[in-house]
Amino acid sequence: MPIVWKKKLQTPAKIYYKFEGNNTSGSHKLNSAIAQAYYAKEQGLKGVTTETGAGQWGTALSMACAYFGLDCQVYMVKCSYEQKPFRREVMRTYGAAVTPSPSMATEIGRKILADHPDTSGSLGCAISEAVEMAAKQDGYRYVLGSVLNQVLLHQTIIGLETKVALDKYGIQADMIIGCAGGGSNLGGLISPFMGEKLRGERDYQIIAVEPASCPSLTRGKFAYDYCDTGMVTPLQKMYTLGSGFIPSASHSGGLRYHGMSSILSQLYHDGLIEARSVEQTAVFAAATEFARVEGILPAPESAHAIYVAMEEAKKCKETGEEKTSFLD
Repeated sequence: MPIVWKKKLQTPAKIYYKFEGNNTSGSHKLNSAIAQAYYAKEQGLKGVTTETGAGQWGTALSMACAYFGLDCQVYMVKCSYEQKPFRREVMRTYGAAVTPSPSMATEIGRKILADHPDTSGSLGCAISEAVEMAAKQDGYRYVLGSVLNQVLLHQTIIGLETKVALDKYGIQADMIIGCAGGGSNLGGLISPFMGEKLRGERDYQIIAVEPASCPSLTRGKFAYDYCDTGMVTPLQKMYTLGSGFIPSASHSGGLRYHGMSSILSQLYHDGLIEARSVEQTAVFAAATEFARVEGILPAPESAHAIYVAMEEAKKCKETGEEKTSFLD
């Protein structure tokens, strides 16, 4: 429990968090990257293609591919490629080829640039390019680091580890908070708790936090849509802002996706989880305060959950409620 943070907020709320930054690749993404690289190797593939936003997934997959001797080609959203040069160089250190997206290397990239020459890119654009390049090369497959069901399955390790730790110390959470872009982080975190909720064993308030610049749950439509800008992927039922949506060049690159996991979308549609969108300036202020008292500099994506946790803690201060919150 972050005692210092609780004292700083002067709240009766109990706040716990799961820190994934000590994972070798710097985030939770390696949980799925290792699995997908393993099965690619078992299939006898030469390599894989993928997209990445802020670079966490690209870093994890490039590391996993290095372990298994696979080629890794990463299409990184252009604004993140420019904002986060060290992240792209880490990927290259692990042997990946990193290309800013949209690029002139693919037909869809050239078309997007012709229509929108000044675009900052999007995950939807990068997915289209990665899929096209996989289709053009023998022995290659496209892999995705979020949104799809198998990725959420891999990431249930987050929730399972959390549940074991809380049960060991006899802690009962009232509220679970997580940032949400494509859904891998939040979907993995809430999985064992949602099972209890659906079975009527326990109740939890679950909050998905997304950026105001890309609010797929809070402002999107629940409909079948393409997962990519080039409209070559299968349709998926999800909350979406439209496959052609290009978000502003915010620093939370991992949350700049036009749609949400079909699993999380259904849970939100059924009223089993809540969603909030927050402004980047307030999020960064919360991240700064958290870093100063906890000694951990959170990623822009994780800072979204921190902001809402702080807001909920302040509400408890006003009401005197001793709620227990958990965030990732």
